[in-house]
Amino acid sequence: MKYLFRGAAILLATVALTACSRDGQEQAAAGPSPKIMESFEVGPEVYVRALAVDPAADALWVGTSLGVHEISLKTREVKKTYTRGDGLANEYVFSILVDGAGDKWFGTNGGGLTRLHGAEWKTWFPMHGLADYWVYALAEDRGAGLWIGTWAGVNRLPAEGGALETYHDELINEWVYGIGVDSRHRVWFGTEGGISMFDGARWSEWTHEDGLGAPNRDNLPISSNTGLGTRARHDLSVSVDGRPSYNPNYVFCVHVDRHDRVWAGTWGGGVSRFDGARWSNLTTADGLAGNIVFAVAEDARGALWFGTDQGLSRYDGKTWQNFRRADGLPGDAVYAVAATPSGEIWAGTRGGVARIAY
Repeated sequence: MKYLFRGAAILLATVALTACSRDGQEQAAAGPSPKIMESFEVGPEVYVRALAVDPAADALWVGTSLGVHEISLKTREVKKTYTRGDGLANEYVFSILVDGAGDKWFGTNGGGLTRLHGAEWKTWFPMHGLADYWVYALAEDRGAGLWIGTWAGVNRLPAEGGALETYHDELINEWVYGIGVDSRHRVWFGTEGGISMFDGARWSEWTHEDGLGAPNRDNLPISSNTGLGTRARHDLSVSVDGRPSYNPNYVFCVHVDRHDRVWAGTWGGGVSRFDGARWSNLTTADGLAGNIVFAVAEDARGALWFGTDQGLSRYDGKTWQNFRRADGLPGDAVYAVAATPSGEIWAGTRGGVARIAY
């Protein structure tokens, strides 16, 4: 066994020589199918909530509930592990962004927003204008600045510098989990109450009544976790009495693809796609691994990858391929997905990360 990580995380590398899932095997004849090449453990109770690729440094940043790890994409060795002692305000990291200048941004669970610029660390708290201590989404709009999604609205940090701008009442819901920016510089926000979009002048919004999230055909129990309570009791559980639940206005993630289509991962309503005119939905009935969708990424071939409560799904517009724990994932619930320029996919679960390649 080869120990990669030091300290509380207890991360050790294990090569998972696994085949594709049954779905992948059935599709193999149609062309090369991606496979789980290896997986890396982070400790059985450690969550991987965020992944980001730094192409310039050929590195992967892994945000966990116990700190951040910088991994070489070439060797898969850990370059360094970062905790509060290094400059993070909180070790529980929910979002990571590597911006166009190479700076690293970390949104934390109750510890504000931290930036790593070279070797210098800086943290923003509400006293500095940040909307909230809980930062769950980050996105860069080149030329406009950084968008920051929190549990009390969104901030924009202008590219030219200056004070943080805050948007709260304009949003359909203040609890923001996903942000995407399209080619027209429109910003899309996934919240606990639906989708909001800001075009620079006007705000628009969509909910389940507008087609966001598929109908509850599996008759799942309805979740009452709407974000209307206090932060002390608010949690991220997606179960009701041990069963998957349904809350389709609750959006965990947003991705804008190369064709400017907006993809939103919902709670129990599968993944929703907006083509500019209307929403359509994809669920387990279509081939998606699970109807609770935590993460979305797009690979170099244009295929979409969805991290769900029941595994990882790849969708090329026509066919599906699913990966689960039985296929080599460290866990079935996939909370983070990232794509490298070379076409590899990294998936984060409770317990570890996995590398998928063609």
